[in-house]
Amino acid sequence: MKRNEMIDKINDNSKEYDFIIIGGGATGIGIALEASARGYSVVLLEKSDFTKSTSSKSTKLVHGGVRYLEQGNIGLVREAVTERGLLLKNAPHLVENLSFIIPTHGFFDEVLYTVGLTFYDLLAGKLSLGRSKWISKSKTLKRISTINPNKISAGVAYHDGQFDDTRLAINTLQTAVGLGAIVLNYCDVKGLVKNSSGKVSGVKFIDQEKKKDYKIKGKQVVNATGVFADDILKMDSPHAEKTIAPSQGVHIVLDKSFLPDNDAIMIPKTDDGRVLFLVPWHNKVVVGTTDTPVKKESLEPIALEEEIEFILNTASRYLIKTPKRSDVLSVFAGLRPLAASKGNGNKTKEISRSHKIFESESGLLTMVGGKWTTYRKMGEDLVDKAERNQGWPHIPTKTKYLKIHGYKENTNRNNPLYFYGTDEDNVLTIATQEGMKDYISTSLEVINAQVVWAVRHEMARTVEDFLARRTRCQLLDARESIKMAPKVAKIMAHELKEDDEWQLKQVADYMKVTSNYIL
Repeated sequence: MKRNEMIDKINDNSKEYDFIIIGGGATGIGIALEASARGYSVVLLEKSDFTKSTSSKSTKLVHGGVRYLEQGNIGLVREAVTERGLLLKNAPHLVENLSFIIPTHGFFDEVLYTVGLTFYDLLAGKLSLGRSKWISKSKTLKRISTINPNKISAGVAYHDGQFDDTRLAINTLQTAVGLGAIVLNYCDVKGLVKNSSGKVSGVKFIDQEKKKDYKIKGKQVVNATGVFADDILKMDSPHAEKTIAPSQGVHIVLDKSFLPDNDAIMIPKTDDGRVLFLVPWHNKVVVGTTDTPVKKESLEPIALEEEIEFILNTASRYLIKTPKRSDVLSVFAGLRPLAASKGNGNKTKEISRSHKIFESESGLLTMVGGKWTTYRKMGEDLVDKAERNQGWPHIPTKTKYLKIHGYKENTNRNNPLYFYGTDEDNVLTIATQEGMKDYISTSLEVINAQVVWAVRHEMARTVEDFLARRTRCQLLDARESIKMAPKVAKIMAHELKEDDEWQLKQVADYMKVTSNYIL
């Protein structure tokens, strides 16, 4: 996946693509995979880096959504548990089966969650990840050694999936590129092109690296920009109604000692009515999340004090070892692109997470809502809709059993390079043949070769691309990642043929962004 090769392909002005997808988060990436797998020509444009916004800030779960069962949204849960099972089959190097324990308070809770979660398993059918079951208090305490014994009567264990969101994004993009797609980061769409009858027939964008303007033609233009969907709709029609009500979700990352065992914890009832997860991830613990409506969408949302306090307080109620602010290795905030409700004043936690497709008079298709778990299905639904709109013959989906780039069974999660799947050997070849074996960070176990690999094959263009998304250092330990920045900048500058000034600016930019991840 090489950026310069892809931007060179765009230089052919006469070509008309089947799909132009605006947005390189989970939604856009799912659509690019689906369309290219069916043989359509695809260009995907992302204004910053792939998954820079919401799609890199998830709770790292591939899940059906136990909460939606409570709301009676059975269709959504069935779809999600089916997709969860397919993802585990198609990307086993990135998605794993994780056991969760719900601490219960008394007999009513025990019955309610055991019955509810048994139904949750049944919805998954053959793709179930394992049976839910009631476990005694003593067993719960054995499995979660840090849980407060005074807070629980017993536990209910169930299974869900866990993954690395940006690694899935990169590998899915590599899969789409292998099928012929052109995918570009740092390409900002500045306008829509329309034909004489007012239909969208292309886009204008600027390559931010070369500061060069482009105009390309496309039969179906898709707005997959998540929380920024309204910006594109305004380009299409200045009087477009607001479709997005962004809601902020915050997570904190703690050391593994707060949850040293292999199970995750799900606390089903918190003060704000959401569920709180404590999830082991890359040898750390991710704790979240919140649900705070926000007025303005931004690429780097900042956690509010009350959100951080809420997470720390809720977690400390259940754990013997109370997490303090000084224990937080990183705090990150993401925005959910929820469909704006028409004046019924829904609480954001109750707004449906199901995806919706809006069709504009100009023929522009906009997809809102949805979540990582169903990203493949979202792509399938959108391409089906485009086929109908364009009068193209229907091609059945090709992604249900499509193995994602890097596919590797039985990965050893203790291996620090496991998430590369089959690419691990290539990373190690660079390490040995080019003298790139040294550690940039021993605590996060990142070596020089990973930077080289990310630049050459994963389109990393900035220090932040590497530390935040090609690896997860920014989220796993923000302070440590700042210490790594100068070394990363030096290796990247050599690969990208940039000078010392570039390195200094990269390190300064990275420190500025990452300071918001530190309490």
